[in-house]
Amino acid sequence: MKPFFVTTANNLSLVIMPESEAHADGHPFLTYTYSIFRRDDSILARLNQPDRLLLPNKKNNPDYLGYVSFEQPGKVFSYFADGEHELSYDEVVDVIEEINHFRDTPQLWTI
Repeated sequence: MKPFFVTTANNLSLVIMPESEAHADGHPFLTYTYSIFRRDDSILARLNQPDRLLLPNKKNNPDYLGYVSFEQPGKVFSYFADGEHELSYDEVVDVIEEINHFRDTPQLWTI
């Protein structure tokens, strides 16, 4: 799966990075964890090397805003603000809605 872009209701531009990419029998496997970064030039320059963004030291990246983990897609999820900065409640709601849309729309996935 590829990174995708989200703009919240208060015009915060974000990059959402699915944390895994796996394929079973040629079909995409949906990840349950999505890292969230502010969209800026330094993040955009590293999108062609997503492994570098998802390193264990991502918490030190000032653009890192935590991650969303889905326990039951569309029903149970958690937001973890484990970086220097965090999203507001409304921003988290916007991000979760966008991730759900992404998960429900296979045409958006890179296969």
